[in-house]
Amino acid sequence: MSNNKWSIPPQIIVDHEVLNNSVSISQLESVAGPESSNTHLNSLQVPASPQNSDLDGKTLRSRSSSFISNASTARSRAVSDARISSSRYEGDDVTLEEIFRPDKLSESDFEVLDNPFAFSPGQLNKLLNPKSLAAFRALGGIKGLETGLKTDIRSGLSVDETSIFSSINFREATNVMPAGKHMDDETPSQSSIGNISRDTSMQYSDRIRVFKDNRLPPKKSLSIWRLFWNAFNDKVLIILTVAAGISLALGIYEAVGQPRAPGEPQSLDWVEGLAILIAVVIVVLVTGLNDYKREKQFVILNSKKDDRQVKVLRSGKSIQISVFDVVVGDVVHLESGDSIPADGILIGGHGIRCDESSATGESDAIRKFPGGEVWKGLKEGNATSKMDPFIISGSKVLEGVGTYVVTSVGINSSYGKILLSLQGENDETPLQAKLARMATWIGYAGTAAAGLLFVILLLRFLAGLSDNLDSPARKASIFLNILIVAITIIVVAVPEGLPVAVTLALSFATRRLLKENNLVRNLRACETMGNATTICSDKTGTLTQNKMTVVAGTFGPDINFARDNQLDLDDGSETMSFRSAWGRLSPSIKDLFIKSFALNSTAFEGEQDGKSTFIGSKTETALLDLAKEHLGMASVAEQRASTRIVQLVPFDSHRKCMGVIIQLPSGGNRLLVKGAAEIMLAKATRLIDDTASDKMHEKVLTEHARNDISSKITDFAEHSLRTIGILYRDFDQAWPPRGVRTTEEGKTLANFEDIFRDMTLLGIVGLQDPLRVEVPRAVKRCQEAGIMVRMVTGDSIITATAIATQCGIFTGKGTVMEGPEFRQLSDEEMDRVLPTLQVLARSSPEDKRILVARLKHLGETVAVTGDGTNDAPALKAADIGFSMGIAGTEVAKEASSIILLDDNFSSIVSAIMWGRSVNDAVSKFLQFQLTVNITAVILAFVSAVASSNFQSVLSAVQLLWVNLIMDTFAALALATDAPTEKILDRKPTPRRAALITTTMWKMILGQAVYQLIITFVLYFAGARILNYDTILNPDLQTELNTIVFNTFVWMQIFNEFNNRRLDNRLNIFEGVHRNYFFIAINVVMVAGQIMIIFVGGQAFQIKRISGSQWAVSIICALPCLLWAIILRYIPDEDAAVVFRFVGHVCLGLYRPINKTVLAVCQPFGKAWTSMSEAIFLPTKRATKRLLYALFRRSRDTPRVSPTDEELAIIMPESMPAIGRTSTPPIVLT
Repeated sequence: MSNNKWSIPPQIIVDHEVLNNSVSISQLESVAGPESSNTHLNSLQVPASPQNSDLDGKTLRSRSSSFISNASTARSRAVSDARISSSRYEGDDVTLEEIFRPDKLSESDFEVLDNPFAFSPGQLNKLLNPKSLAAFRALGGIKGLETGLKTDIRSGLSVDETSIFSSINFREATNVMPAGKHMDDETPSQSSIGNISRDTSMQYSDRIRVFKDNRLPPKKSLSIWRLFWNAFNDKVLIILTVAAGISLALGIYEAVGQPRAPGEPQSLDWVEGLAILIAVVIVVLVTGLNDYKREKQFVILNSKKDDRQVKVLRSGKSIQISVFDVVVGDVVHLESGDSIPADGILIGGHGIRCDESSATGESDAIRKFPGGEVWKGLKEGNATSKMDPFIISGSKVLEGVGTYVVTSVGINSSYGKILLSLQGENDETPLQAKLARMATWIGYAGTAAAGLLFVILLLRFLAGLSDNLDSPARKASIFLNILIVAITIIVVAVPEGLPVAVTLALSFATRRLLKENNLVRNLRACETMGNATTICSDKTGTLTQNKMTVVAGTFGPDINFARDNQLDLDDGSETMSFRSAWGRLSPSIKDLFIKSFALNSTAFEGEQDGKSTFIGSKTETALLDLAKEHLGMASVAEQRASTRIVQLVPFDSHRKCMGVIIQLPSGGNRLLVKGAAEIMLAKATRLIDDTASDKMHEKVLTEHARNDISSKITDFAEHSLRTIGILYRDFDQAWPPRGVRTTEEGKTLANFEDIFRDMTLLGIVGLQDPLRVEVPRAVKRCQEAGIMVRMVTGDSIITATAIATQCGIFTGKGTVMEGPEFRQLSDEEMDRVLPTLQVLARSSPEDKRILVARLKHLGETVAVTGDGTNDAPALKAADIGFSMGIAGTEVAKEASSIILLDDNFSSIVSAIMWGRSVNDAVSKFLQFQLTVNITAVILAFVSAVASSNFQSVLSAVQLLWVNLIMDTFAALALATDAPTEKILDRKPTPRRAALITTTMWKMILGQAVYQLIITFVLYFAGARILNYDTILNPDLQTELNTIVFNTFVWMQIFNEFNNRRLDNRLNIFEGVHRNYFFIAINVVMVAGQIMIIFVGGQAFQIKRISGSQWAVSIICALPCLLWAIILRYIPDEDAAVVFRFVGHVCLGLYRPINKTVLAVCQPFGKAWTSMSEAIFLPTKRATKRLLYALFRRSRDTPRVSPTDEELAIIMPESMPAIGRTSTPPIVLT
């Protein structure tokens, strides 16, 4: 085994003479193995590999062990000299050492122990960091990569590969070897690859060890200890902890260090400080554990979000694997719409153009050249930088099909390095940001109340100091109690649970949505979906089952057929069975149909669930199934391997068709086209006359025949069939035909528009895609929820209308329009049409984007579905973009917010329900928290001011327990209510609706008033009501305070049930038995409260109460459930009038107070600023002078100049541009 070193790759075995002469890469051309320029793609899935011509043995004569021949052959000198003089690409004259010199940060990529491959990850990275034809040439081109990576570009990796028992070095792979040995002598062999039983855990173990797998290391999540620290790292909690620590120290000093009078009990003031510290620890632990669980859930969701299926070639078979399972050496299929999973080199293809903007910033579509063609250009000396064989991970395939060999994956790939550097925190959703702002304002209000309380109590404390005979320690303890109560009110008032609640709700909803086939890629879509007002849905696969089957058709002048005779044409012509119709075709016509279906297709043979099947577009697989069942097609691969493809025209959504040009045995060429039937018919001028004859007799397509075929197309469409037309045209001359324009890609490729005319109609087929059974009900539920469903499809207007009627989208009163007509409307005309537009047929992706943009302009919240690459702009423009998990391209998936894993419209309804559930969960928690905030702050404030000993009826530890209930337990309980279908019985919430509705304000203020009345009555009048003499027996006052605390907590527990409903309906227990989390949380709260009352004692400043006192607490708390019923019967309109009046009064009082405060405080603020400048500015200038003086040296000592950084500190204003150089920009590739 070899050990790769970075300085000079040990695989490059050269003698000292070579290194001393600094051999350039151009000079190596004389000895490198040439590579064929055969770039024709005989199979779209299994391209023919480049063939190698024989090498000149004389040129490759060896001397000693050098791989550079000293033979004075004309060929050696001519090729080398010519190549140097005609070089047109960067890096042609660099040495091997320069090409593979590692960067400082990537030296480890060049050091691989026991590397059985010819190249290290670092050397392969030089292909694309940046794109380097010199590195491509040094690595031996596509053949060198194939040999050095021990793969096969014809059949891919072996599925049995595990460990590799023999190694290959750089020289052998790049054919830099002694004379007489040819590259063709060494082909990739599987004999050196270890086989084991089907234990896939060891599959490609050596490849993964050397080159890594196609995964990025997950973002380093915070450890649980760090989360605990973050939970504690809150200014208010820290201040409370410090105050509690001082209180604990003073309490201990009072208990131990102060003398006691005879009979005086031991001081227990230290208990409260200790209890507060314990309560802070509990709050921190619960918060940290909650955050830890949330982080883990999002890690799981992110891993699922990034996973997808890609098509690779292994052991000669095309299969689909997870993108995470792609390894270096894999042969990967490319087709329009793919997102490239790893770096590599193009093997072969047709018309490959890529969008590399996400990887390189290059906005233009980049044409890709097969590696063999590039190698030929390098060999002949006419290669330019525009010859680009490099496939960059993260880029998108805009058009074309082909295959490429993978050279870098995961953290070694270009896009992987970019993503790794961009890993960061998840952005806030709009709801999280809005709630954070609200929490800030609530916190300000609570802080103001706490500050006012502290000032009042402090003034009272200072006023009574002259008459206070307590010890200094006792006075300090009283002051600390005042500070602790004020700080605790801030802790309670700040609703830090609001952002947590929305995060929990989103986490819970995304997990449940995943089970219901919705993969949420963007969290904000989860909450936005609940407010969607319109859905623009595709037809195929979303409303239908995406199980295409050919059920009818017509070819020739008089042959009509239908499966099981289930379709009767309106023209009265005879309809034949499938067997009879296809059996009448001559072998030549059958072969023409087979080639039209097999060659003009991107589908391929593969396996799913252990069964052989066709994989690809459902339309194409349906046609291949027809060819296999009724035309006797043996294998798609055989058809493609036996036919030379001259040019491929990928499907275009604007043309609604795709084509392929094949070479005929006679030497001519044939164009095969399939696409939308009515468009194909418009391009046809002839049709097959006699389908039973071996000779293809054609006749002119008359107007009568054209109308007859058009009526059949219409009849198919009225039966909800998708109609596909098949055309062909023969060309006798060489390709491209004379007088035809060529494309920008090359002079051998004809402009499709110039050849797509005068076509011969071969036939029309009708494909049936049955409607999903659940779709009509799902559409109806959306309409009942106030959401308008629109169908946007590329099908004909007749087919679209028929299917829209079946599923309930088209009601008969709406508008049906075609895309070409729609896009001609002015903005004003669109605004008039859109409210009633239900079906948009024959639409292009641009029509869909215009529709989405105009609907958003009208204030709609738009959800849109899409599956194609060209749907990406519409998916991006929509508020919520749904892509198809099965039929969707990778570009569409990346542009979307949610992926429908089953491509089913009913899954969108689930997303709507859970989206509304998220918004409801946050509203429920907000309603609950504000009620507790208002009640707790006012109760603590009033009772502390009214108390003679400056203490609130709710102690600091009690308030922390309330805060735990309010911020953590309630968030967990109220965020986990699963939605029911009744959530769809209301209209969507408007985009700019307030967070707190009138109904919510009614419950918040109503419950706060009730709770304050009960607690104030118990606190101020409880002693008289219960006949307690608190003066003679102070313990009764503690019992009374305990009753107030117990009643207050139980009111919050009962009110939590009230907050399960946001409307005015009365059943607050609906579905509670299905929410086990809610039940468990309430059990914990009830158990915790009971335990506190029984064993809390001095820590909570309470006393165990009797059964009758428990009854008082429960009886006073329970009516809050009945009070909620009364509040719900108050009309919202009447409550809104009262709230507006109160709001105007409060605003009228606030404005003059605010102006007065500003007028008083501004002079003080200006004075403080002036004083600060007067004090600190001279100090700052003096410090600068001192620093400058420190750097000065006497003339007798060697002068040491300060560094640029030091000068920047000393004299920033006069800092000259010393040593500044223009550094080149960093290019991300």
